[in-house]
Parts: sequence; C-alpha cells; structure tokens
Amino acid sequence: MGGALLAGWRDRGIAVSRIHVVEPAGGTPPDIAAVASPDDLAGALKPDVVVFAVKPQALDDVASAYRRFTDAGAVALSIAAGKTIAVFERHLGGAAAIVRTMPNTPAAVRRGITVACANPRVTAAQRALCQDLLEAVGEVAWVDDEALLDPVTAVSGSGPAYVFLLIECMAEAGVAAGLPADLAQRLARATVIGSGELARVSDETAAQLRKNVTSPGGTTAAALEVLMGEGGFAALMTRAVAAATRRSRELAG
Repeated sequence: MGGALLAGWRDRGIAVSRIHVVEPAGGTPPDIAAVASPDDLAGALKPDVVVFAVKPQALDDVASAYRRFTDAGAVALSIAAGKTIAVFERHLGGAAAIVRTMPNTPAAVRRGITVACANPRVTAAQRALCQDLLEAVGEVAWVDDEALLDPVTAVSGSGPAYVFLLIECMAEAGVAAGLPADLAQRLARATVIGSGELARVSDETAAQLRKNVTSPGGTTAAALEVLMGEGGFAALMTRAVAAATRRSRELAG
C-alpha cells in the first residue's frame, strides 16, 4: 500500500525531492531519497506529514522513533490496519496530530477508497494535506467516530476479497453449467469489471441497476430468486461483514 501511495504521489506531480522513505529492506526507486533507519534521516528534516505504511505487528517497534517529527508539528498519517489512534498517542505523545485510515487494495490501480479519522489535534490544513495525499489513489471519506473503522474495514478493506470470490464462484458455476473453464473465467471477470464501471458512472442506485437487468419471469429473475431468498446472498454478506467487524475489533484490542 505504501508503494501504491508513492506511485500515486508521483503521478500527481509531487516532486520526489519532497519525499523521504525509510525502508530497511531496500528496493525503492533510485531517484527517491531512501534510508534504512529513521536515525539516518537528516537532523534538519522537518516533514509536514509522516506516513506510517508498515505492517501492524511492526508498528510498536518503530513508531516512537518518529516522535521528534510530530513534536515539531508533523501530522502522523497511518495506514497500519487495526492500530488505533490511542496506540499512536502512546508512542508519539498526547499532543501529536494523528490521522488513522483504512484504505483498500484497489489503490494499486487508483480505484481505492480510504476512510480516515482524525484526532482533535489535527488542524484543518493538516486534514486537507492528508486528503490530498490519499486522493492520489482513489476516493476519500472521513468519519468522526473511530469505532466506525471496524465496519469500514469489514466492508471496503476486506471487500475486494468478496468481489474476487464472486468471480471465482461465477466461473465455477459456469463450468458446472457446461462452459469451458477459460471462457467461464473470462465471462465472470469481464462481467464484474463491466458492472463495476457501470455502477461507477451511473447516477442510479445499485438496486435500480439490478432491476434494470431483471425482466419479470426471465433468466435473471430466476437466478435472483435463489440469491435473494432466505439465507441467500444478503444474509451471507451480513454475516460475513459482522464477522469481519468483530475480528477487526479483536485485533485492535
């Protein structure tokens, strides 16, 4: 996700001279100023924002090293899944400006959506800066209640996996109905991709778009009778999102 953000910023014309990367494993583009440790950053460096694009399990080991920047006025922008604002305040101090976010993997193709939550120390200018940086990879929404990031994680954070599963299931069902496997896979992928684009550009709701495809007594109606019946797709999705929400809360502690 950090790499997706970096590519998005470059595409938006942010000068690489303004970007400093800490990456112990290396592998960053050669024209980006990269170091292996925060201790290697120039002492005079005063960033406007520190982006924490690290695995959640690594955060506790690295976050405190950046307190000198937040003490100097930088806003901490986190994409570390499950790590709460309170965790950052513990490492960076109660006076730190912190924005916690939940992006999703379509950010890699600039079609992501990120939901963000700011603590009270974040200024309007800092919020605008974070908004601009996040919009480099897709849409941005804000919530005031941090607890909402758990169902956000369940819907949009985990959501791409649900869509990929839909493609798998449609293709497998097509094979079961007699289609060659390669054609079934092609049909399933193209149908989901095309339907998503139609939903994106249309002013109509998803429910109305569904109705537009459904002729009374037709093939689509026969399929929807199964999918929308008791214990069908809506019930399964509700259970799935509830399970993911619970797990998100458990991981956040």
